[in-house]
Amino acid sequence: MANVEQRVTEPNRRDPRNSRWLLATLVVTMGLAASANAQNAQPLGQRLLLGVGTHQGLGGSIGGRGYVPAIAVKQMKELGLTSFRDDLPWSDFELPGRQLGFNPLLGRLDAQIKADIGPPMIILAFGHHLVPNSNPPTTDEARQRFVGYATAAAQSLAARRPIFELWNEYNIAARSSPDFNVENYVALARVVQPAVKHAAPSSPFVVGALGDDHGWKWTDALLQTGVLSIADGISIHIYNFCMNPAMRTSAEAIERLETFHQRVARATNNPNYPIYLTETGWPNGNAKCSVSEQLAADNMAQMILWSSTAGPWLKGIWVYELKDSGTKPTELEHNFGIYHFDNSPKPAVCSIRESWAFIRTSLKAEKTRPVPGVALVRSQSGPETKAALWSENPTKRFEVRLKGAEPNVEISHVCQQGAGLAPGGWTELSTTPLLVTARGQVPLDFEIRPVN
Repeated sequence: MANVEQRVTEPNRRDPRNSRWLLATLVVTMGLAASANAQNAQPLGQRLLLGVGTHQGLGGSIGGRGYVPAIAVKQMKELGLTSFRDDLPWSDFELPGRQLGFNPLLGRLDAQIKADIGPPMIILAFGHHLVPNSNPPTTDEARQRFVGYATAAAQSLAARRPIFELWNEYNIAARSSPDFNVENYVALARVVQPAVKHAAPSSPFVVGALGDDHGWKWTDALLQTGVLSIADGISIHIYNFCMNPAMRTSAEAIERLETFHQRVARATNNPNYPIYLTETGWPNGNAKCSVSEQLAADNMAQMILWSSTAGPWLKGIWVYELKDSGTKPTELEHNFGIYHFDNSPKPAVCSIRESWAFIRTSLKAEKTRPVPGVALVRSQSGPETKAALWSENPTKRFEVRLKGAEPNVEISHVCQQGAGLAPGGWTELSTTPLLVTARGQVPLDFEIRPVN
């Protein structure tokens, strides 16, 4: 669940506020040469999970957020997603009398798991109302009771090869309770990990589930404990919806994720230590920290296209969340959905589906900034050369044109938001990515110029 709080941040210093001097046309030549082993690489869709947060595990057999397994499964399949993330609450999984297992309270989650969307990300979390000192577990007795729950969950789900994530935004709870400290989290991880791995050897055990951590203080303290040596990865949530409006972008989120990657790499001495971005998203509605539905859609498309360039350390991205959890436009937590509460689609449905379909076959990709404020992702997908371009700033627009009359080139904006691009003709370049596909190893030359 997203942490909703106001953030006041300085404007993005990387933003090219003074780029109006760029009056001459800037020429960008795009040619992606195939490496010797490019054809042997795994396509992006086989090495990175694209998922979404759902709420089948919360609220009992019905729940108040409007999630219905059959509808959610249909939506996820239409989007082309390969995973979902959901809660497995301890109090619902362990009924009085220590009855451990799936039951009617968890029927919705059970049905969604059995639909085989892909490996689910299962959150092992929350205290138990009948177990003292369990939220979070702070005693040996409470930790062993949690181990019993986690072990039974792993045994029940092992055949599905889920990813198990220990807790949800534990560090944010530390702001209101001193029991949510690094020492208690590590003590829990060290007893839960061997039990889960014994019960489900093929399931990654992921620690962290870190919420916003200004200055990285809690994060760095966790990294210094060495707990990552027993885990199969670390997870993080990245949001910027309450930052300065100019920073509510995928560019800021990506920059912060890359900073986190650098910290993890230093702590583990492993530049490819697995990282899972288990929550990211932008709320709509009328609240102070909301963004427009179109900007949220553009941000998600940009994040997905960028993911092809991240390298083997990034194991997955889970957008928060599949559908709105309520109907009040002034409540941030009601408005994170890709779909509205009534399951009607927002623009993000098309943006996610088309950007993922465009990039998921990528074998090799790189990101550059050909001019300040413009992102360019270049990729090779077997016999095709692809490019995606967009403005990184919602208030900054450009024009772009393709030089020459290249044969066998397909060009469109994501979901056709804007005019097409003909050889020699200029078209607007905004936050909505422009997608270019060429047959074969074709050099693509672009001209880019600012228009405001």
